[in-house]
Amino acid sequence: MAQQLLMPKATAVWLVDNTALSFDQIAQFCKLHPLEVKAIADGESAQGIKGLDPIATGQLSRDEIARAEANPNHKLKLSEPKVRVPESKRKGPRYTPVSKRQDRPNAILWLVRNHPELKDAQISRLVGTTKSTIEQIRERTHWNSANLTPMDPVTLGLCSQIDLDLEVERASKGRPLPTAAELGATLESAQETEKLPFGGHEREEEKEIDADAVFAKLKSLKSSHPEDEDDDL
Repeated sequence: MAQQLLMPKATAVWLVDNTALSFDQIAQFCKLHPLEVKAIADGESAQGIKGLDPIATGQLSRDEIARAEANPNHKLKLSEPKVRVPESKRKGPRYTPVSKRQDRPNAILWLVRNHPELKDAQISRLVGTTKSTIEQIRERTHWNSANLTPMDPVTLGLCSQIDLDLEVERASKGRPLPTAAELGATLESAQETEKLPFGGHEREEEKEIDADAVFAKLKSLKSSHPEDEDDDL
């Protein structure tokens, strides 16, 4: 992997303030545009950024800076790192400690039941198993199928919740939306709802009241009041 400059803009701030390098030289070394370097020198850009000394970080030598200051056409080169960091190897199946390998079938069963959208390769990445084992558990042909119990792989410590959520999100992309039957919807059909009475009909029926019956009831109430007053006297 090619070596890269640490914090290019902060390095550019330091070089502008502490060297006589040209804007083009600093821009080429820090992978910036010359106008951006000029803006840093004019105080129009990177005002809140503290300069990073590339000599202290071992990415530039004083001799290299001196050569570039003496020759405007000289291009700065990164110093060779004193410590070689080995490149990361290609990721393979997740390693599972020996003490937890017996829990993998239970975790696979949990994933198959609770997240059927996950592909075999995703389950394999999560718990560090093989596709043949996943197929056996899915088809109930595993040698220990009768004794398996679904268990959350996060609880078992086989994977993190972030990894599980990430794989589920990936598997859900492009998946069709669930139908009403899958959601367990109990909505009545349009034909059944059309037969139901509307509230407007009930209100119209309430308005159609016999006026004579209402006045008769009011007269009876008025006639009863004088009798009540006589009884009180």
